[in-house]
Amino acid sequence: MTKDYNADIQKLFLEMMMEDASTYVRIQNIFDSENFDRSLRATAEFIKTHSDDHRTLPTRDQIQAVTGVELRSIPDLDKGHYDWFLEEFESFSRRQALERAILKAADLIENGDYDPVEKLIKDAVHISLTRDMGTDYFADPAARINKYFNSGGQVSTGWPSVDKLLYGGFSRGELNIFAGGSGSGKSLVMMNIALNWLQQGLNGVYITLELSEELTSLRTDAMLASMSTKDIRKDIDTTTLKVKMVGKKSGTYQVKGLPAQSNINDIRAYLKEYQIQTGRTVDFIMIDYLDLLMPVSAKVSPNDLFVKDKYVSEELRNLAKELGMLMVTASQLNRSAVEEVEFDHSHISGGISKINTADNVFGIFTSRAMKERGRYQIQCMKSRSSTGVGMKVDLEYNIETMRITDPGLETDNGFGHQSSKGIMDQIKSTSSVSPMIAAKPRAGFNIESKVAGNVDSTKLKQMLAGLKSKAE
Repeated sequence: MTKDYNADIQKLFLEMMMEDASTYVRIQNIFDSENFDRSLRATAEFIKTHSDDHRTLPTRDQIQAVTGVELRSIPDLDKGHYDWFLEEFESFSRRQALERAILKAADLIENGDYDPVEKLIKDAVHISLTRDMGTDYFADPAARINKYFNSGGQVSTGWPSVDKLLYGGFSRGELNIFAGGSGSGKSLVMMNIALNWLQQGLNGVYITLELSEELTSLRTDAMLASMSTKDIRKDIDTTTLKVKMVGKKSGTYQVKGLPAQSNINDIRAYLKEYQIQTGRTVDFIMIDYLDLLMPVSAKVSPNDLFVKDKYVSEELRNLAKELGMLMVTASQLNRSAVEEVEFDHSHISGGISKINTADNVFGIFTSRAMKERGRYQIQCMKSRSSTGVGMKVDLEYNIETMRITDPGLETDNGFGHQSSKGIMDQIKSTSSVSPMIAAKPRAGFNIESKVAGNVDSTKLKQMLAGLKSKAE
């Protein structure tokens, strides 16, 4: 393959392009006049401008009259010649773009502006002709459907009622956002989903830009061990034992704190280093939370929330697709959502930009009173893969352990902890009521029967026997 793309080779590229308009159409997505030698740059620019404006290639006479460059005709070109041209032109375009990116990167590094460097290099390396023709819809429907459902899609959230709303759960390569007001429990929701996935055997990373690594881990301890943080402090040994026992049956989990206003490159670099040092795969990543990240692809003021969140959400979703991971993050609701019981796009801090990018968006509706009653509610604000928009899901919440569960779903971790419904069922099963006919009702009463409880408690029996003897 030719590596020295001198002016003669570049002129040959233009001449071969002029022989076949369809060939130019195939390469126009990577055609850049800046790649050409200065003696040919005006000619390449004229060809591109003319074809864009008039939907046809200029004639050779037009080119010579405007630019002073004569492009000769090359007759009898066959498919093999054009295959060579496509292969060489792709290599030429990538090399020239990479060379310019390296020179520009050097200037950026000299000025201390490091963030755009990776994108510059990556965009240049990824320059290529379109060879993937997409999906032939009618060719193999079964294979196409199986590919969708088996290619990392539909991982259960651990909450059946949410899975039902999403037609199975979250998918890899998608961006999922939970939006809530200050103190609504955005982090708790993410920690609970992370724990659900760990117990399914998935490996994950929790990136926290707000809470410390220790506090994030302590909250997960409470959920996993079914103990309050106050009880954990009193009995660290029991908590340690429970965490280690569950860890043997769960996926791996890493909690990493990053400073606020970190960016996607910081997260990508950490994930790469983590995988190299541990040799672990990462199935999911939780980012707590989106509003504290800054974009890489553009310099934006932190005060311009609409534009900032647009770039950040796009970069997060691209990262999820690039790495094939499950990704969940959170976002802040604005002040107008405080008194609302129905959320819409106007209640999202920063506006609709992040909503447009995300695949699934849920609003968290709760209050102190609801938490004390053991209730959490989430509302589907957007879903690309289901028709659940506007629907609400009620979840149970344990205010002591901060565990969020599906109503009626047993959450036995192997330590005797059960859901509130399970406890109530046990209470009901250990007591019963039966009618007992009264011997003689007292005067003034017309009672034909009364109800007495068959109670298993020894103390209560003794108390009832004492009352009976006194009455006699």
